[in-house]
Amino acid sequence: MYKSEQLAQNLKLLIENGTWKAHSKLPSLREQVQRSGFSLITVMNAYQELESQGLIYSKEKSGYFVSEQVTTQIPQTHAVVALNPKIEINSLVFKYLKSIQSKHISPLGSAFPDSQLLYPPKLTQIMGQLSRNRHSYDQTTNLPPGNLELRKLIAQRYCMQGIPTDAEDIVITSGGLEALNLSLQAITQPGDYILLQQTIFYGAWQAAERLGLKVITLPEHPQHGFDIEAFEQVIQTYPIKVCWFMLNAHNPIGFTISDEIKYKIAKLLHEHQIHLIEDDVYEELFYGSQKPFPMKYFDQQNLVLHCSSFSKTLGSGFRMGWVYAGKFSEHIQHLQLMSTISANALIQSALVEFLSHYHYEKHLRMLRRALEKNKKQFFQYLKKYLPKDCKVYNYPSGYFLWIQLPEKVSSMQIYEQLIQRQIGIAPSPLFNVLPSHQHFIRMNCSFEWTEKIQHAVDQFVKIIDNTSLKPSV
Repeated sequence: MYKSEQLAQNLKLLIENGTWKAHSKLPSLREQVQRSGFSLITVMNAYQELESQGLIYSKEKSGYFVSEQVTTQIPQTHAVVALNPKIEINSLVFKYLKSIQSKHISPLGSAFPDSQLLYPPKLTQIMGQLSRNRHSYDQTTNLPPGNLELRKLIAQRYCMQGIPTDAEDIVITSGGLEALNLSLQAITQPGDYILLQQTIFYGAWQAAERLGLKVITLPEHPQHGFDIEAFEQVIQTYPIKVCWFMLNAHNPIGFTISDEIKYKIAKLLHEHQIHLIEDDVYEELFYGSQKPFPMKYFDQQNLVLHCSSFSKTLGSGFRMGWVYAGKFSEHIQHLQLMSTISANALIQSALVEFLSHYHYEKHLRMLRRALEKNKKQFFQYLKKYLPKDCKVYNYPSGYFLWIQLPEKVSSMQIYEQLIQRQIGIAPSPLFNVLPSHQHFIRMNCSFEWTEKIQHAVDQFVKIIDNTSLKPSV
């Protein structure tokens, strides 16, 4: 742990245990240097980390103060397990995605980071060089399960996290969503029960609808993110065939589940012999020095199918994903041959060259720093200007902020007004089908703070302000 992280953790405990009260002033930077013995740079980094988490705030020429409340708690939800026998979300998702396609739309509703941060020049250079070689287009060596050298490199990345992996365990796919869909299709039959988190990436709802599955949803825990007691109750009550969870840099809320809870989830999966499809496409977008473990790390019986992708780190144009398929590898390959046949051969070859020479690690370090900086700018601005009855949930990973509106304010209504002004946001009906959970918004905060971005955010704040003031009907 870095010295700044150690200091930030110590100060965080003083806030959480009530030693430092809300709105009380923290010691100045120089006072903290004298107290702690750390350098000025270390103290500044620690304060900035606490500020990015919403634990403290700064006043110009006045110093740092304790925030009124910890904004990194999970949003409160109705602590009930919900049975969703009939899912109808595809039409909503289709209309939404069509509405934000225009290049004139401010892309605060996009699922991808700002393209200015992606498409590393070295990778595009490699693509250009390989494109002049006809052998780079050869599909025969890139058919399922995919380019062997690429699979070896991905397997090495698992091994570096302490997860024994062989290239034969990996199937290359055309993006993370295909990896997830093929995995679900390989395990389930129409009418099977699937367990989802109550608020989850809309691709999970779409896949369940397409395959005719019965969906049970699990509420988020207000403190830990994942309600392990409710999970145990569900798998004892319903014949769950498979779970589809996102536990690292959750989309849309943003939390990462602790290793302790992941271990408990794995133990229950093993006891009940239930498979898990792990959506981990944001795994590389963590802040700090420690990459979070995937559920695959805790899996001792090959029940977890771990799915990830390069598209969130390199760009949607490099749509390349994979699944750690294990015993399902051959079945998934057969399904893939009947749909997309194989992932793009040229991109697979380019990724081999890019990863082999450590260009990817350098790019990831730069990307994480930029995302952390940009997200902090959005968070501070929204905290300052949003109505007081709004809450902004901020976590140290990824590039999304999850914004809770006043209960009487519909996120769909806000979305519809903004899209007319050429501004996109992602309303909560895309992620949660319960009528009681329709006043949340996901905002993409990966963008450099420009005049255009500030104008879009100002319009967002203004519309919420005006809607909040209207009397309830």
